[in-house]
Amino acid sequence: MTSWWLKAEPAPAFASTRHQRADVEIVGGGVTGCSCALTLARAGLRVRLLEAREIAGGASGRNGGFALRGGAQPYDRAVENLGRDTAREYWRLSEEYLERYASIVGDVIRRTGSLRLAADADEREELRAEHEALRADGFEADWRDELPPPLAGRFAAAIFHPPDASLQPARAVRRLARAAAEAGAELVEHHRVGSLEELEAERVVVATDGYPSGVMGDLESLVAPTRGQMLATEPIPERLFAMPHYARHGFDYWQQLDDGRILAGGFRDIALDTEFTDVEETTPAIQDALEDFVAGLVGRRVAVAHRWAGIFGSVPDLMPLVGRHPDDARVWIAGGYSGHGNVLGFLCGDLVAQALLGEEHRLLAAFDPARLVRA
Repeated sequence: MTSWWLKAEPAPAFASTRHQRADVEIVGGGVTGCSCALTLARAGLRVRLLEAREIAGGASGRNGGFALRGGAQPYDRAVENLGRDTAREYWRLSEEYLERYASIVGDVIRRTGSLRLAADADEREELRAEHEALRADGFEADWRDELPPPLAGRFAAAIFHPPDASLQPARAVRRLARAAAEAGAELVEHHRVGSLEELEAERVVVATDGYPSGVMGDLESLVAPTRGQMLATEPIPERLFAMPHYARHGFDYWQQLDDGRILAGGFRDIALDTEFTDVEETTPAIQDALEDFVAGLVGRRVAVAHRWAGIFGSVPDLMPLVGRHPDDARVWIAGGYSGHGNVLGFLCGDLVAQALLGEEHRLLAAFDPARLVRA
């Protein structure tokens, strides 16, 4: 089943160039692939992007619609694991790329901020540690002990992240794709790549995140396909939520759209034995949990208008998998965002493109896929 975002955004026809031969071929037409294609095409390279479905048909059009700075790790843990300088650069760069993304796609991104909520006292202490680390390194972050209804009484505290945003992800990626096509990239939809032998270019970028591509070899086993389930309610008259919300370490997430409907996702932790999968199907257990959760927030049962699932790539250390393939110098990889792909995908697609153009950003050392092979 398609997502609410894709249902509301009919697939456009892209008028793109046809290259007799490509300098770079990109597998995957989500935010990462389209970002990479845009940068390379603007630099004058002949780029061919191949997408098995329609542009944004995968995780880029099936997620919660959150545009967040940083990565999947809390900032204080990133400082501990990466070192302060690298963590600070990572977060600053993600803020910069959120601005860049908004400059390309326009009003598809709404600068609302986001709220990270603590479900209990233990999570409150974890959020407090992250807040202190963010503030110590000069990042905007506001601590909130007092929460408004319907959050009061359900959550122990929150961090408000002013730079974050809400977006219509399918529309954003398709605007990005249109910009890439206008710059000269060739966009080929409904073309599934079965093997690298099908591709003629000297350089290949695999940008499929959690969807198994079949072209990454043994490295593909290091990215766990993970299903995220969501629902969209019918519109309600109350304006309860002005921004994206995360709770329970990201296992619960929701926002309210301008038309009043609530989009909610998560609860995969109640069935982890089934949710590490690449099957885009909803399940009764998780959908029931989502319905109950929304009812608790609103104070009554709310009719569900739509249900869907999408697949993202989870990596053990919660760091993106971006760089050269350790065993094939022809191939570059960009994915494994562990559920934080809307901004990271745009960032990492551009970093790969820059590296192919001869300017390799030093942050790629922290994303290097070889780290998991060596581990």
